[in-house]
Amino acid sequence: MRVGATVAAAVLVASLVASVVADQITDKDEGVLVLKTENFKKAIEDNEFILVEFYAPWCGHCKALAPEYAKAAQKLEEMGSAIALGKVDATEETDLAEEHGVRGYPTLKFFRSGKSVDYGGGRQADDIVNWLLKKTGPPAKPLATVDDAKAFIAEKPVVIIGFFKDQQSDAAKQFLTAASATDDHPFGITSEEALFTEYGLSADGIVLFKDFDEGKNVYEGEVTEDGVSKFVAANSLPLVVDFNPETASKIFGGDIKSHLLIFLSKEAGHYDTHLSAATAAAKGFKGEVLFVTINTDEEDHSRILEFFGMKKDEIPGLRIIKLEEDMAKYKPDSYDLSESGLTGFVKSFLDGKLKQHLLSQDLPEDWDKEPVKVLVSSNFDEVAMNKEKDVLVEFYAPWYGHCKQLAPIYDQLGEKFKDHNTIVVAKMDATVNELEHTKIQSFPTLKLYKKETNEVVDYNGARTLEALSDFLEGKTVDDQDDEETDEDGDVPAKDEL
Repeated sequence: MRVGATVAAAVLVASLVASVVADQITDKDEGVLVLKTENFKKAIEDNEFILVEFYAPWCGHCKALAPEYAKAAQKLEEMGSAIALGKVDATEETDLAEEHGVRGYPTLKFFRSGKSVDYGGGRQADDIVNWLLKKTGPPAKPLATVDDAKAFIAEKPVVIIGFFKDQQSDAAKQFLTAASATDDHPFGITSEEALFTEYGLSADGIVLFKDFDEGKNVYEGEVTEDGVSKFVAANSLPLVVDFNPETASKIFGGDIKSHLLIFLSKEAGHYDTHLSAATAAAKGFKGEVLFVTINTDEEDHSRILEFFGMKKDEIPGLRIIKLEEDMAKYKPDSYDLSESGLTGFVKSFLDGKLKQHLLSQDLPEDWDKEPVKVLVSSNFDEVAMNKEKDVLVEFYAPWYGHCKQLAPIYDQLGEKFKDHNTIVVAKMDATVNELEHTKIQSFPTLKLYKKETNEVVDYNGARTLEALSDFLEGKTVDDQDDEETDEDGDVPAKDEL
């Protein structure tokens, strides 16, 4: 065969292969498009609306999302929706992940006509579908008849209907703006007199319908986007919400950042004994403090108990957590789960009368026996703030991989400086010891407390014996490398415990 013919044949084969690869966009896994570098661009171009998940096969959060993501794809297909769902194995398609700024798993991006925004909804199938429908359709569904409204209310646990005689009024526009910005629940709108009559409205109004607690809430006051959003946030969860995979994102991702956590055992009958008192107390703090029950019988909830330093024999028990202030925690003087006891505890918190509850281990008798000194909350200031010493402290989590990797190197560092007159190497388990003046957000965190001034210098260099030694000796402070990241591309945040 002539060389020219061989080249032509090779080009033809390459073209056919490229064509086949491009056609692989139709490959689906349980209704979800399987996307790779070769077909990603075509998928974005061919679908006006497409939600793409960047995942890692080993990631626990990704494994938990997978069945819900597939259910969402199936729901959309059953509805005849043109919205597509796709997924990318970011550990294989690393260039795609880098191009789209993927820093953790799972990362979800919503593409509208080729332009992407971060996904901001929940991780249950219904949450995903609702979010997508809200982003691709009208912010509020027009309701023309009483039957329309009844069917709409029956569809979801929470729906919001705006009743406006004039849908071009300023109030109606504010309502629609709030509807556009609220992804978790469907909104409807009507001008029909029959619906005003059916639901007892003589003038414009907004009603939140729900299948729990009091059944509905009527908006009061001037209609503004912010006001409507706060109204929905305050009333769309039960007065007392039980923590589980379906509610977790709504609890911790909601607008209410102060939570009363009520730790109960269903097997011991605590829910039957204490739930009515909690519900009664919660009515007085709606919109300010979210009341959350946690079933301690669930094995998956043991980490939550550890985070609060609680033991099984403390159940039933209470804590308050304030998410916006470094996960500040508050503990009552006694576990009084009566309505008055719960009300008093929450009121003291809101009035600023409670002091933060800081976790602390007992000080080990042999804390200074080894080259690396062991710190707990009670001896931290005495050791780290010693103005005659430079003290390097590792704040660690004993179960975390990077901390385990650093441990032998850190022991070597302690051995190297054990006889030094002015350098101390120390460590503190920051999962069970907390400090009022120092908040740890990731593991491992290394801080140098300098002699004479007690100035705190963060160490962000390489985690090698040489680099750490040079840092302590003041040799290479300006040449430190960036901090290591975990497999998700981020240092693990303490609030992910």
